[in-house]
Amino acid sequence: MKQSLAITDYIDSLVEAETRFGLSYRADPDFFTEWTVELPPLTSAERQRLDLIKQRYLYHRQYGHLLEGGVNFIVIAPLLELAGFYDSPFRLRSEASIRIEIADEDNHIYQGRIDSLIVQDHLWIVLVEAKRTSFSIDVALPQALAYRSADPVSDRPTFGLVSNGAYSMFVKLDQAQYGFSDDFSLNRQRNELYDVLQVLNHLKTLT
Repeated sequence: MKQSLAITDYIDSLVEAETRFGLSYRADPDFFTEWTVELPPLTSAERQRLDLIKQRYLYHRQYGHLLEGGVNFIVIAPLLELAGFYDSPFRLRSEASIRIEIADEDNHIYQGRIDSLIVQDHLWIVLVEAKRTSFSIDVALPQALAYRSADPVSDRPTFGLVSNGAYSMFVKLDQAQYGFSDDFSLNRQRNELYDVLQVLNHLKTLT
């Protein structure tokens, strides 16, 4: 009899994701160069909008932890609009159900739901829960890899952004190998949303 397991309960570390889905981490900086190459510059209007997004986030953060809905309204929605992810050819799947079946001796089936998933063939964006304005890499990234493993194996690299608004990180998955970018935070002096938007704009050209 097949056993259904919740992704959020059982895929809680990178080692677990590697073991269950046959993945391996590539620490080689030459593996994921797409976020370190010379990126297309932002326009003055884009920089001004990103400055306003950060300013609003910092203002509301003064009054306590921002819950998921607040961060999404203030940071995620305008960022994705700037990146053009609400228009063709991208698709927004809200409350998407993910089912991953693993043919092992225990007949495991991993299931889960994510709040939003914006996808194109080789570019995906996962919005993780922002119950606090912090970012748990140890939890969010393994689950993102698990969700991506639900799609058929591709002969081309795929790229993703994992974000809760306050913190963001890019992921590359290629032939069961994965790598990460640096993390980008709204809690640093420089507005690192510039970097996030630049990388998104570049990755769109590769898909």
